[in-house]
Amino acid sequence: MTDLKAIEIVEANLDLPQHQRAVVGLLDGYARTPAGGGAPISAEARERMLPELRRRANRLILLALIDGKPAGIAVCFEGFSTFMARPLLNIHDLAVHPEHQQRGVGTQLLAEVERRARERGCCRVTLEVLEHNVVARKLYRRLGFRGDGEAEEANYFLTKKL
Repeated sequence: MTDLKAIEIVEANLDLPQHQRAVVGLLDGYARTPAGGGAPISAEARERMLPELRRRANRLILLALIDGKPAGIAVCFEGFSTFMARPLLNIHDLAVHPEHQQRGVGTQLLAEVERRARERGCCRVTLEVLEHNVVARKLYRRLGFRGDGEAEEANYFLTKKL
C-alpha cells in the first residue's frame, strides 16, 4: 500500500510539458484497458486533446503524482443544476495507472474533487461508470456515490453519437 502522504494531488497546468504528457499518457493508458474500451486514443484525438481542453474554462484536471511521476488523473467539467440553481462538478474521466491501482490513488483523487467542488459551491459531484467496471463501482459506492437501485430514484446516463 502506498503511503497516502506520498500521493500528491495537483491541478494540471496544461502549459507544462510534463503535465501535458501525463494527461495524454494516463488517458491513453486507460483507453487501452478493457474498462476504457481496449483501444488506444486515435492519433487525431491525441492531437486535438490538449488544445481543446485548454479552450474549456469549466475544466478541472487533477493529477495524482507519486515521487513526481503520474499515477492517476481526474478530468472534470463544471455544469449547472437548474433545480438547485447551483453548479455541479462532473467527473468525466478518472483513471489510475495499473502500477498504482488498489493503493489509495483513486480515493485521494476523489477526495480532492469533492473538496474542490465544495470550494466552488457545487451542489453535487456526478460521474458515469460502465456496469462491468465492478472495481470502480465499489470505490464510488464506498465513497458515497449512488445510482440505479441505490437511490430513491434511478438515474440513467444515455448517449447518442454524432
